[in-house]
Amino acid sequence: GTLSAANAAVNCGVETFVFISTDKAVRPTNTMGATKRFSEITLQALSKNQKLTRFMMVRFGNVLDSSGSVIPLFNKQIKEGGPLTVTDKEIVRYFMTISEAVELVIQAGAMGEGGDIFVLNMGDPVRIYDLALKMIKLSGLEILDETNPNGDIEIIFTGLRPGEKLYEELLVSGDVSETKHSLIMRAVEDIIDWSELEPILKSLEEAVIKANHQKIRELLIKIVPQFKPQSKIVDILFKD
Repeated sequence: GTLSAANAAVNCGVETFVFISTDKAVRPTNTMGATKRFSEITLQALSKNQKLTRFMMVRFGNVLDSSGSVIPLFNKQIKEGGPLTVTDKEIVRYFMTISEAVELVIQAGAMGEGGDIFVLNMGDPVRIYDLALKMIKLSGLEILDETNPNGDIEIIFTGLRPGEKLYEELLVSGDVSETKHSLIMRAVEDIIDWSELEPILKSLEEAVIKANHQKIRELLIKIVPQFKPQSKIVDILFKD
């Protein structure tokens, strides 16, 4: 999908193409993160292979109050009287507001030269359990637990889901350079030449057409060697 959009941009003479990536692309433990990293690699290779369109990637973590954020979920659970569900007491995530993310993505797109991977400075990670506690208190309620049996809202721990990490990272190699914007950094990552990547992309397309999920996973691991799958759920999903 990313390659199709990128090729369309080149064919239509689009000047700037900004790809929204994620911290889950760094040492991914699930397929979504691996495909995001694969997309980054593809756009970097394509950027080196042509000069018409500037391809840039912006990698960041969670956006507060977005559709996939934990904030709307906690609000809904509080309105329903609880409990609030947290996967693990020690799980932490990076957060920024929608307006911050949008502004920084636009600025990163303006300063990119082509093939850049930008990483947004998201400050210190937030413990999800602490966020749940704060939201309960901001709602004028008290936590229900062993020390406060007369409280209003309970927090329960559901356990990490397959492929979910306690904490996310923003860099693969750890190498980063500053830009003229204090909240935008440039990551230094390995780049694969288009000549090496193109046949793998063709093999991936064939595997997708044939619904060969085992081959798809093998190709993802080949291009993203940091990909360490923690679930075989894909075998269940594609079983006849």
